[in-house]
Amino acid sequence: MKTHDVYEERDTWYAFGLARLSAGEVDAAIRCFDRALEIDPAFAEAARMREKALLNPGSAVGVAELPPRYEAAPEKEDEAGVGAAPPVSRRRSRKTAKILRFLRTDKHCRDKVAHIERLPSHKPACGIVSPPLPGPLAAYLEQKGIRLYTHQCEAIERIRGGNHIILTTPTASGKTLAFNIPIFEILLNNPRATALYIYPIKALANDQYKTLKEFEAATRIIVNAERFDGDTPGDERDRIRCTSKVILTNPYELHYMLGTHRRWASFFAGLKCIVVDEAHTYRGVFGSNVALVFRRLERICAHYGSDPQFILSSATIANPEEFGGKLVGRPVVHISRDGSPRGSKHFVLYNPKPEGAKEDTVALSVHNETVKLLAACVRMETQTLCFARSRQLVELVALWTKEALRDDYPHLAQRVRSYRGGYLPEDRLRIEQQIKDGSLLGIVSTNALELGIDIGSLDCVILSGYPGTMMSTWQQAGRAGRRATESVAIMVAYANPLEQHFTRHPEDFFARPHENAVLDLENRYIRADHILCAAQELPLEPGRDREAFGDTIMETFRELAARGDLRQTGAGWTYAGSETWPHGSVRLNSISSDSFLLMHGHRLLETLDPAQAFREAHPGAVFLHDGQTYIVDEFDPEKRVIRVRYEETDYYTRAAREVSLRVTRPGARTRAGSIDIHTGDVVISESYTGYRVIKHEKVINEISLDLPPLHFETRATWFSIPVSPNEPGLSGAAGFERGLRRLENVIPTILPYFIMCDAHDINVHAGYRDAETGAPTVYVYDNFVGGIGLSEKVAGLLPDILAMACRLVADCRCESGCPSCIYTSSYMSEGDVDKRATRVLLERLRDTLLQAQIPS
Repeated sequence: MKTHDVYEERDTWYAFGLARLSAGEVDAAIRCFDRALEIDPAFAEAARMREKALLNPGSAVGVAELPPRYEAAPEKEDEAGVGAAPPVSRRRSRKTAKILRFLRTDKHCRDKVAHIERLPSHKPACGIVSPPLPGPLAAYLEQKGIRLYTHQCEAIERIRGGNHIILTTPTASGKTLAFNIPIFEILLNNPRATALYIYPIKALANDQYKTLKEFEAATRIIVNAERFDGDTPGDERDRIRCTSKVILTNPYELHYMLGTHRRWASFFAGLKCIVVDEAHTYRGVFGSNVALVFRRLERICAHYGSDPQFILSSATIANPEEFGGKLVGRPVVHISRDGSPRGSKHFVLYNPKPEGAKEDTVALSVHNETVKLLAACVRMETQTLCFARSRQLVELVALWTKEALRDDYPHLAQRVRSYRGGYLPEDRLRIEQQIKDGSLLGIVSTNALELGIDIGSLDCVILSGYPGTMMSTWQQAGRAGRRATESVAIMVAYANPLEQHFTRHPEDFFARPHENAVLDLENRYIRADHILCAAQELPLEPGRDREAFGDTIMETFRELAARGDLRQTGAGWTYAGSETWPHGSVRLNSISSDSFLLMHGHRLLETLDPAQAFREAHPGAVFLHDGQTYIVDEFDPEKRVIRVRYEETDYYTRAAREVSLRVTRPGARTRAGSIDIHTGDVVISESYTGYRVIKHEKVINEISLDLPPLHFETRATWFSIPVSPNEPGLSGAAGFERGLRRLENVIPTILPYFIMCDAHDINVHAGYRDAETGAPTVYVYDNFVGGIGLSEKVAGLLPDILAMACRLVADCRCESGCPSCIYTSSYMSEGDVDKRATRVLLERLRDTLLQAQIPS
């Protein structure tokens, strides 16, 4: 084709594009501009008009954006309902349309959109409280123009009736008002009554403190609400104890308050209500500890003559009654039918992993894609919150987004910020206010903003990777869109098997019910710690305290007495340990108090449990703290001290671990066809033999370590594999063993789909000639001393787990194995990988279990 003919065709497509824009056909216009740019990639005017149409379609065709007065005012996080939903703002709808148009038409993005699910809106349902609320509360609602939603009315009536409740309606559905109203009614009617509000983090308590003070001022029901935590000045503490009818605190401070309960005698004597907000956060080790703190609290209340109600507010979980009852030790009534309005949401599964891509490019591409999406949303002036997995990634994604905007959009680059733990309280409050008032357009956060901190209404949420549970996924996605406003949520999938499975099978993602929250009260190490604290608070009596501390209470008493920590007296069992203050050695977020101190010079950076210390802070390790990198110079396992020096690095380290396992006490046994499934107690021995130095996902050095092995007791589920190494596809014993070892990667990846747990909460160990069984055996064990009830859940779910693992490996289009199916790192030896053998083993196990028809 002649040169002038090329330009004529280019200009024709460009003219078609302008004509389509004038007609308001934005998608067609973008396709025309794309065609013009294919002919002449240097055609700057077509590129400019394409971007203008893509990012701001209204102004591109001469239609001005609606003035701000047409945009719905941002709603407070837990504001109450009104009689009808506010109209969906046209500007909001256009913001959603802009994002979706960008994803569908941008040449870089459109092939990476795996699926878009539209979640419908729903209208509000309001109710009536009977009998009517007292004057000050009724006047408050009338003044604010608030009509209560049905779930708020039900919560008020249940609390009035003396029930313990768990409220699991979505984010921004008005849960705070649902319990504030009946609590203030109680405080109004009973001058001696008090209430305790417990929040998992200080930032949330600070946020809700403002809400309570505003509510107190507006209703003129004076309760002198105050925060009481580690930051409360010493000279204020006595005044708060004497004058405050409402205390806001956290579990850590409550743990210490119980040790000084005599100072709180008047408050505990009048305690009528205990609010446990964000109750779903109290799971695993943290939840097991907090559940026992609540049982100690109930002992103290009974001592002073009170019997308070528990009011739990939670994200949606699969087992709210079971979980709530275990957490507080009382049966709870579940309230879940949501009466609040909800705008429609478009949920996008976005997969940046190209077919056949190597792992060294995939991890980086996820972060790059996250940055590109966030930068595009900021350019469209759609307020967007991006969740990243770690503090370091939060800082990097925010930095890279600013850099992406700085040249062409410097004024927008200034409206991007990071938010995470570790910031000063005043800095966090300032950022929260800037989000609420719209000053910030792009916010990158850890899951610190997943909880109910009031940040107003957002247009879009980006999830950089699957958060680990469906509960967290919907909590994070729920941060965008309030009431009747449309919104978008985008999940950028990592290359790991579960996230790739979601992009191939979105029905598994969107139809997946919420997980069970697991809480275990049987861990004898956790229980023993709290029994010692309880004995220091008040003498223990087996008959009275058996319900709080379990049927094996006398066995625990005798063990503690044998080591000199308890003694029996006329008043009961009392504390006799060498430590004056047993509360100080109990860490609510871990089991062992045998911690390593991580020191930078004379400054304590943080404390680590032994497993984390060996895994992440061994000699020579690169340790990340507060977004900065440190090198471990000294590791002293006897003194439990680790010394580090600050150094900026462009590499990281990963320890190599060898595991051995010994069964100490077999428990339950189930027969499934030819497979025996066992649960019981085991001892794990972990040897950290060396570490790899990795730069840009390539191993640049391997260094050996000489560390003592780490031993701990825990709980496990295990099963042997009744398959011959000579079966087709296994290639004899060597192939069988390679396939078996890859189960250590596949099974842990998909366990969070079935059990609410974090990445390091549960491990898998597979042995070809297992010392305990003499046969190929797979062990699934809790990665905590004493266990926390996770591995036992696997026994009943095993058919479903193996069926999904089999499907996941079979669906992956790679030939020999990749990070999307059977291994986790590109630097694994090819000799360690045998996808065919792994698939054969999974198929045989799946078929055997399904034929046995074990109920899951």
